[in-house]
Amino acid sequence: MFKIFIRRPVLSIVVSLVIAFIGILSLSNLPITQFPSISPPKVNVIANYPGANNELLVKSVIIPLEQALNGIPGMKYIESNAGNDGEAELNVVFKLGTDPNVDAVNVQNRVSSATNKLPAEVIREGVKISREEPNILMYINLYSDDPKVDQGFLYNYFDINISPELLRVDGVGDLDILGTRNYAMRVWLHPDKMIAYGLSTDDVSDALEDQNIEVSPGKLGESGGQRPQVKEYVLKYPGRYTTEDEYKNIIIKSNKDGNIVRLKDIADVHLGSEVYDIYSTFNGRPSAAVTLKQAYGSNARNVITKVKDAMARLQKDMPKGMHYEISYDVSRFLDASIEKVIHTLFEAFILVAIVVFIFLGDWRASIIPIMAVPISLLGSFIAMMLFNITLNMISLFALVMAIGIVVDDAIVVIEAVNVEISRNKLSPVEATEKAMKEISGAIIAISLVMASVFIPVAFMGGPEGMFYRQFSITMASSILFSGFVALTLTPALCALILTKEQENHVKLGFIGRVLQRFNAKFDSGSRKYERLIQHTVKKKSLTIILILVFCGLAYWINMGLPSGFIPQEDQGMIYAVIETPPGATIERTNAVAQQLLKIAEKEEDVESVSSLAGFEILSEGTSANSGSCLINLKDWKHRKRTAKEIISDLEQKCKNITQANIDFFEPPSIPGYGAASGFELRLLDKTGKNDYHEMERVSKAFVKDLNKRPEIGNAFTFYSASFPQYMLHVDDEKALQKGVKPGKALNNLSILVGSDYQTGFILFGKPYKVIVQAAPQYRDFPNHLLSLYSKNEDGQMVPYSDFMSLSKTYGMSEITRHNLYNSSEVTGAQAPGYSSGQALQAIQEVAQRSLPKGYDYDWAGISKDEAEQGNTAIVIFVVCLVFVYLILAAQYENFLLPLPVIIFLPVGIFGAFLFLKACGLENNIYAQIALVMLIGLLGKNAVLMVEYAVQRKNAGERISQAAISAAIARFRPILMTSIAFIAGLIPLVFASGAGAIGNRTIGTAAVGGMVIGTLGGLLLIPGLYYIFAGMTDKLVHYQKEKPLSEEKDKRYKNKQLKESTHDDKE
Repeated sequence: MFKIFIRRPVLSIVVSLVIAFIGILSLSNLPITQFPSISPPKVNVIANYPGANNELLVKSVIIPLEQALNGIPGMKYIESNAGNDGEAELNVVFKLGTDPNVDAVNVQNRVSSATNKLPAEVIREGVKISREEPNILMYINLYSDDPKVDQGFLYNYFDINISPELLRVDGVGDLDILGTRNYAMRVWLHPDKMIAYGLSTDDVSDALEDQNIEVSPGKLGESGGQRPQVKEYVLKYPGRYTTEDEYKNIIIKSNKDGNIVRLKDIADVHLGSEVYDIYSTFNGRPSAAVTLKQAYGSNARNVITKVKDAMARLQKDMPKGMHYEISYDVSRFLDASIEKVIHTLFEAFILVAIVVFIFLGDWRASIIPIMAVPISLLGSFIAMMLFNITLNMISLFALVMAIGIVVDDAIVVIEAVNVEISRNKLSPVEATEKAMKEISGAIIAISLVMASVFIPVAFMGGPEGMFYRQFSITMASSILFSGFVALTLTPALCALILTKEQENHVKLGFIGRVLQRFNAKFDSGSRKYERLIQHTVKKKSLTIILILVFCGLAYWINMGLPSGFIPQEDQGMIYAVIETPPGATIERTNAVAQQLLKIAEKEEDVESVSSLAGFEILSEGTSANSGSCLINLKDWKHRKRTAKEIISDLEQKCKNITQANIDFFEPPSIPGYGAASGFELRLLDKTGKNDYHEMERVSKAFVKDLNKRPEIGNAFTFYSASFPQYMLHVDDEKALQKGVKPGKALNNLSILVGSDYQTGFILFGKPYKVIVQAAPQYRDFPNHLLSLYSKNEDGQMVPYSDFMSLSKTYGMSEITRHNLYNSSEVTGAQAPGYSSGQALQAIQEVAQRSLPKGYDYDWAGISKDEAEQGNTAIVIFVVCLVFVYLILAAQYENFLLPLPVIIFLPVGIFGAFLFLKACGLENNIYAQIALVMLIGLLGKNAVLMVEYAVQRKNAGERISQAAISAAIARFRPILMTSIAFIAGLIPLVFASGAGAIGNRTIGTAAVGGMVIGTLGGLLLIPGLYYIFAGMTDKLVHYQKEKPLSEEKDKRYKNKQLKESTHDDKE
């Protein structure tokens, strides 16, 4: 069948070139990502209720919406939060695999069904529904060298001139300029002057509504169809005011005597900001802080490149002295880590080539398997394109490992051809044809067995399944293409390149002498191995005891091995979260942020620092007593310390900052899974009492217990019911006696203290608000509030102190809920030396012991998937083993002979666990992927030995001699392919820089498994074959090895033949 490729080498070469060409085209179109997209789809619902506090928002907005959204198809969990700024937000998290567009439509429909239950003010403001994009893609700071340029100008310059351009960039899903510094016409009322003129906020509102208007006066001369018109004129009105002077001159009150009270007489008017909620600085200078998120399905690297190009183009139009800095983008770590793996790919290729050359000792023969590597890898890109596999860390790891595997088939062909040339003195063409006739079936079988290990895991679901799918399809496709190349291109090259004589061997010289000495040592080792096998192959008890010892050791080491999901990598960025005491102003928080900024700037490994007072990056929420610093580190090549070491140093230096709690985190391991690394959970109040103070006590006690555990590095919660508040008590009877309507008085108070959005105007092509509020000096303290006045029905000004009193209380700044229960968010990280799995186990133990009745917890973010991972890895390994067993049983037509292949695999697993333990690494998704690969590769080595033993036994050798013959014959090929594979992984084992932990984990597990598994297999597989081949013979009661089915079939036919003969005789 394959003779055509030997006779027509040009055809073989062209077929391989076509594969390479299509592979290159596929590679150029493959999306580049850090990891497979495993973050669950999320849909946000945002509702605004002006002036509402958090408790009112929960009762009137959040609960009706939660009831409508709960149980929506595909929902994983639902979270909500309500602040004292009148904004309610609900996040619906869906299961991985659901369509984000369908999810958004379903949420829209559910919200629409609950709209009639919402307050009229909320309906008027509108309910916004949007898909939440993955985590921050880029963080940009716009700043100026001019000290006169403030944050407000920078914010609005970006909003007006840059945001529209960036939002049009393909792949940008969301852009957020942190804070609400949009331009607004601020009307700062002076209540004392208003009292003098007898004016209330209603008078101001009425004047703005009457005079700051848009009208459509129509046309003059427009035809009425009754008589001809000569000319037509369009009537225009200037519309709403846009300048400070126009607003200042609005008439609030006019008397018949000609006296006029204008707005400027009772208020200060200027163009300011809508809200003064976040103070943003970059390296100590005011800045506009901007976050960008990518759209679903977009290529992060391409989006970042396009945004950078757009910003470089827009820089030319910026005012003099204005600059921008991309303080963080995920492509830094992505590019650095992928570049590292690509370097590893080339290093592995070179090391494998060296190993192949050393073993073959023939430069012509060495070229052939090396040429198979790029063809097989390029072929795998075709499969990646067809199955929507991205070029990510997992698929690249698969390619690195594949290098040591794909040379195997070519080596098998070359060795078989060389044997025919040297033993039978055939020409290269004749030798190749004869060799392919003998081994083509074996190559097909081995390729299918190897691929069958990886194919089942491609159908696993969940986040772990996504990782396994990326790895398995890449690996399986490269193996199948390797088998195809070994049947087509490799034989053609053998016929073309190999010679009948041995002049192609390296001539004696330095390299020749080295190779000669190597072969001599190897031959000596082979003879020693032969003597060892002859002594051990029949010792069944020794083989069984060794297998049991390896199984026990593997179990014992695994029980003490730290477990985890995704290791935390040094991504070149550190988050600092600041929490000042409850009730602290944003100015106090900003002062702490500036202290931290100066400390961080002095670190030699820090490139830049951005501070955000009033913005908490973990929840992306705003609060006056919270803040964040984004500490951007230098490139991995230009610093000696890791992010964890820098964090430890910063923690020590920040101990002197006593007026705030400061915690440091790294970005999340997987974009879209939380805002930072570490664990994340929610404490749930299921008592139904809504006692926020008791929830605070339980939360702080729980966090305190967590921090006592050695597995927990730091755990904390921002939950606090200690924010100072005042309860307003209105005496309705006294108010009405004074002629004051309580509702009208409270509305007046809401405008003076809380502000009111009156009308709007257009400036620079954008709509802005006119906001009315009392000047800050009139609302600093509680006594200021009681000294304010409300107008009664007779037009008299009545002080609030006549009918209102205040009582101090304490409450929540923000109420958070999880799955319809009031909740407290607890976050943190594991202690150095412990894995995330150990931290989760410790949390579970603390929760079971210390949480009082009526309180529970639930995981969130990546912690939820890690906790729910359970025995997924074990299921995957069992599926792989069963699949391999069934394939081999079908191949051998025997249910016993595959067992030596399966039973010896724990030896390799022991080696993987042993090396992980010795190197201080954890058993995470990378290690588990390496174990899946070990099942295939070690299984292949075992198959080579068992297959040959079966052939020798069928040729007439005794079982013990067949086992010894197989061990001796396969000793060199197994060691050669295993050492080639191990050599390809050496760069991973000693990786450093970006992505180093993942590289070292997968490399160490694979090398450990291959070293111990190969050595153990060479010793134990012959003995295992001896045991199970003997059992087979006893079962069939026949000296020659045949499957039970064939033996029974033969006996049945013999019986029929005898009966037929007996009938004929009769």
